Amino acid sequence: MSDLARIEARRTGPAHVVHVTGEVDLSNAQELTDAVARDVPDDVTLVVLDLTGTTYVDSATIATLFRLSSRLRERRQELRLVVPSDSPIRAVLELTRLSHVIPIDEQPYAAPPEPSAPGELDQSSG
Repeated sequence: MSDLARIEARRTGPAHVVHVTGEVDLSNAQELTDAVARDVPDDVTLVVLDLTGTTYVDSATIATLFRLSSRLRERRQELRLVVPSDSPIRAVLELTRLSHVIPIDEQPYAAPPEPSAPGELDQSSG
């Protein structure tokens, strides 16, 4: 990845969460989306691209996000973005109507709680 942006990925329950920090533009957008698509495990159903720490995106970034969404959809994986309402990139994403193709959340992803195994008692209640 270029010096403009850094990515960190981790598995969180059924999701692969990728945090992107810095600037994403023509010089590194394709590299970013290729890295995400390549590193996503086959058994996850959700890929979350957390852009909370992203300070700049351009039209090349938007185009590669559309392509990434399509690539993941072919693999039966959903792409969601995390972009807070006060983010410097939020207006660009809204202007391009990216949310009509890729859901955009304002809060970081939280994995759903894992169900108890059969026969296990819930010690927290009563």
